[in-house]
Amino acid sequence: MAAREDDRKAGTRPRPRRRSVVAALTALAALAGTGALGGCSVPAPRRSGPVADPAPGIPIASSRRAQLMQILAHPDDDLYFMNPDTQQMLDAGVPLVCVYVTAGEADGKNHIPGDWDVPADKTAYSSARHQGLRQAYAELLGLDRFTDWQKGVATLRGDRRAEINTLANGVRRVELIFLNLAMHTARGDRMGLPSLWHDRALGLATVVADDSPVRKADSYDYDQLVDVLVGLMERYRPTVVQTLDPDPDIQHSDEATRKKDSEQRGYSDHADHTAVASFSWAAMVRWVAEATQDGGEVPAFVATSFRGYYNRHWPKNLPAAVLGRKASHLVPYGGDPDWDCGNAAGCGDYNVGGKRPLKNKKGWVRSTHHRYPGPRTAVVKEPDGRLSAYGVLGLRAVRWRESDPRSGRWGEPADLGGGPLAPALGAAALEDGRQLLFGLRFSAVSGHGGDNAREIVLLEQRSPGGPFLAWRGLGNPERDDDRGRRIGVPVAVTAPDGRVHLFVRNADKGVSTRVRDAVGGWSGWQDLGGGEIQDGLTTVVDTEGRVHLFGAGHDTVHHWAQDAPGEPMTLHPGGRLPAAVDVPAALADVDGSLQLLYRQERSYERATPTDSRGTAAAGLTRVRPDGKRLPAIRFEGYGPVRAAVGKTGAALLGRDLHGRIQLRFAGRLLTRTAGVQSIDVPSLHMSGDGPAVVGLGADAHPWTWWPSAGTDG
Repeated sequence: MAAREDDRKAGTRPRPRRRSVVAALTALAALAGTGALGGCSVPAPRRSGPVADPAPGIPIASSRRAQLMQILAHPDDDLYFMNPDTQQMLDAGVPLVCVYVTAGEADGKNHIPGDWDVPADKTAYSSARHQGLRQAYAELLGLDRFTDWQKGVATLRGDRRAEINTLANGVRRVELIFLNLAMHTARGDRMGLPSLWHDRALGLATVVADDSPVRKADSYDYDQLVDVLVGLMERYRPTVVQTLDPDPDIQHSDEATRKKDSEQRGYSDHADHTAVASFSWAAMVRWVAEATQDGGEVPAFVATSFRGYYNRHWPKNLPAAVLGRKASHLVPYGGDPDWDCGNAAGCGDYNVGGKRPLKNKKGWVRSTHHRYPGPRTAVVKEPDGRLSAYGVLGLRAVRWRESDPRSGRWGEPADLGGGPLAPALGAAALEDGRQLLFGLRFSAVSGHGGDNAREIVLLEQRSPGGPFLAWRGLGNPERDDDRGRRIGVPVAVTAPDGRVHLFVRNADKGVSTRVRDAVGGWSGWQDLGGGEIQDGLTTVVDTEGRVHLFGAGHDTVHHWAQDAPGEPMTLHPGGRLPAAVDVPAALADVDGSLQLLYRQERSYERATPTDSRGTAAAGLTRVRPDGKRLPAIRFEGYGPVRAAVGKTGAALLGRDLHGRIQLRFAGRLLTRTAGVQSIDVPSLHMSGDGPAVVGLGADAHPWTWWPSAGTDG
């Protein structure tokens, strides 16, 4: 009740109890339930998809019960692209449900090492991949790889049926759900899910895997697949939803490389990955729309999308110790034909058995990249001394407030609207203390050849610590929707002259910017040029008042800056900086100089810039923008780091090699060893008496760590 009272005091208007976006949902769902759609020879009119819903004030559900759901295209996508994140949540006791949309049957050939002349058997190969997953997750649960699972049949929306496998070890629990739709093939003779996403007239059959308790094939169209995913979300009520990348980078590989790597033409990922991610985001949007109709509550969940074949094209970001653990989980998945696993169709996916994931030049296993990188909370100190944390919950912007200053206790979230939003917000404070929040909005996720658009949006605070104005669209730096889908999450900073600089990675993998003047007017979008960079930009203002921007490129860190305060941003080639594997952190020293902190690839392992067999260094590189090296700091770990400086000194935040949150401050290296499992690297906020670390837990609720006070969130 206290959070809702804060919301009313802030001036957030009450939410209308009915949204027009769901007007067509109930009637069409009723038709589907009677079988009217399934019997039509002419496709029924496409259901109107949920649209952007920026109005604030909807109540938000909160169970504080953690539940992880991941939605995959193929068996092994989680092991290749989502670990170690999945493993760490599972180790922390978060129950996991995995939804595999395709059967993973490919050409049906489960190639035994040394014997490429094997017969095609799609139903057997699908079954063998399912068995490989059971072996891998049994070991992840701390059990013998051949532990028996409980097998059953789950009834889904529309009376569809799917195989479900369940295994638990104490409080740790995994459920595997196999929808088993036919898989897309790189040869193009079976388009599968990509065509289902684009064509409302298409029905796609399922594959009945050998030894499955499901013995009859089903058929799905676009809406039926979205509905099944929504039904699973409603059943499990996940607090964390992990998906693949709905908007992969534009990547013009040569035809031979593209086919060999299974990439879709023109983009850096498998077409099934993109389609399943698009269905997943459409389902999350529809879930929120259904849940909130007629005054219902926003489901309290956070989303994470993972890059896929993108990993091949950039420096590898996992150190050897983390990579070794990640790759080891593919060993039981790959299996061995000599194993006695009890599955007559096969004991794993022999194509990726043994050490082949590490030897594969595609290098997929060697990195874990988030599609929308950045801290999950933007933390500010309010006029009354409390902290506020802004984030994305249920695809909508929210604000949490501390119950009391330095209490570490957070009230319930207040809905700020804006949805559906990507999971990381940009933030900047104006000179008078008012906050600006920037989001990447999924303004349309339609499929069927309809609109599929993204835009940058702004929420501006009316008064310090108070209510907000209406959401405002800032457009997209790209000229069409397809290119516009490739942009990154917004990053912003306020210069001493009162101007706010907004930066976004664009479709060419460069940087585009807009600038807000001191009275609130915005410039148009401008391309800053420069080389290709990964998403995840870092911006800082030096002691002379100049804005700097850094981005991790293929073989160096790119730098843009003002030559003098108030002047335009330009590319500053500067010194030869070693490549960063993740988002670099930047600190402005009191003497006016800057330093960058990041992990670099162990470049001696790479024969060429496209060699995919590297690993990241566990230690940090410290370097000036001109390339001058600084003494190293002991901070072994992996993933991006965050740095901040305050009156009490500088602090450095990141993950250690076991995924725990660690902080270096005042000459001490501290590790967070209690509290809920953190999602991503949290935010670092410097106060007058030291650093505060604020993150989101797997229960979709903030936590606080005040190391100086000895508290764990």
